[in-house]
Amino acid sequence: MNHVVTLQDAITAFADFIEPTADELDAIEREMPVILADVDLLDAHIVTLDRTPTEVDERRIRRARRRALAARVALINRAASASMPGGAA
Repeated sequence: MNHVVTLQDAITAFADFIEPTADELDAIEREMPVILADVDLLDAHIVTLDRTPTEVDERRIRRARRRALAARVALINRAASASMPGGAA
């Protein structure tokens, strides 16, 4: 007869490591504008999945794409300025 053994002890042994650390939460907070811009871009694309995009839809997608790109550039610029000695970028 085979006995079923649970992995509860193995899983709960690392329970402290399951939660995100403060550094990980800070990184998520820094990336939140990029995440939200990407969600807006996905929303713009989802609207057009079941129909032919109108001119308004195409403008919405272009605006969302530009916002997503601008958010990524801002994140990269903040990271670059933070890593430069003396704050010079």
